[in-house]
Amino acid sequence: MTTPVIRPVTPVGRLTVLYDADCPLCVHLRHWLLRQRQLVPLDLVPAGSEQARRTFPALDHAATLREITVVGDRGQVYRESAAWIVCLWALAEHRPKAHWLATPAGQPFARAAVLTAARWREALKGPAGEGREPAPHGADPTGDGCGTGRCEAPAPPG
Repeated sequence: MTTPVIRPVTPVGRLTVLYDADCPLCVHLRHWLLRQRQLVPLDLVPAGSEQARRTFPALDHAATLREITVVGDRGQVYRESAAWIVCLWALAEHRPKAHWLATPAGQPFARAAVLTAARWREALKGPAGEGREPAPHGADPTGDGCGTGRCEAPAPPG
C-alpha cells in the first residue's frame, strides 16, 4: 500500500494587475510595485488594452478602467480594496500588512485608501476629463511623468 503524497495548494502562483495607463497615480504605483521584491510574480498590463482583452476576454474591460482589477492565474478576480490587498500580499515586505488589512479591523483602512486614491484620480481628471498640466517643453512628451524616466505621483489636488 502506498501513502498518498499531500502537496500544499498555493492559492495563486501569479497575478496580473490591470491598471489605468492614462492615470499618473496608477502609473506611479505600477512602477512602485515593479521595484518591490515579489513573493508572487506580478504582471502589470494596461487596463482595456488589446493584451488585456485578449488575455481576459470575459472581463468587463470598461470596469477595469474605473477600478483596479487583479486576476489570479487560477481565474480569481479581485477588485477595489481586495485588489490592493492582494497586490500587497504578493510583496515580501508588505505581506504582513496585507494580512492585517484583510481582517475586519483592517478592512476599513483598506477601503479608505482605495476611496482616497479614487478621489485623487477623479480630481486629476478635472471637468470633462481634463486636469493634467502640460509638461514643460522637452521635459516629458507623454505628460504622465514617465517620459523623463522618472514616474512620480502628482501633487495632491487642491
